[in-house]
Amino acid sequence: MSTEADLAIPILPSRSLAETVAFYRRLGFEGDVHEHGDYAILTRGAVELHFFTHRGLRPEESHAGCYLRVQDAASWHRELASAQLPPHGIPRMDRLQDKPWGMREFAVVDPDGNLVRIGQAL
Repeated sequence: MSTEADLAIPILPSRSLAETVAFYRRLGFEGDVHEHGDYAILTRGAVELHFFTHRGLRPEESHAGCYLRVQDAASWHRELASAQLPPHGIPRMDRLQDKPWGMREFAVVDPDGNLVRIGQAL
C-alpha cells in the first residue's frame, strides 16, 4: 500500500504553452513545456497544474477552472499580488474575501480564461 496521499491535478487548456508558462512563472510557479511542446507541468510548492495545447480556445468563452485548497490563502494572495494583475478583464486577480460557504478565497483568471480559485477553510 502506498504512503502517498491521493491527489487530483487539474489539466487546463492553453492557446500557447510558452505564454502560459511565462504567466504562471510571474505568479511564482516553476516548470516548463514537455512532450513535444504539447503539454506543460507547473508547480508551486505542493500545488501542481498541467496544461494542454488548445489553439482554438476563446478566453472570454472558457469555462475551465480549478480550486486550489491551501493552508494560508492570505499569504498566497500577497505573493501573487506582486504580479500586479488588474482586478477586471482577462487576465485578472480579485480580492481576498471570507465567503458565506466557509472559505477565505480569491481568484485568478489567466490569459486563456482559466478560473483558478485559491482558498482555505475558515
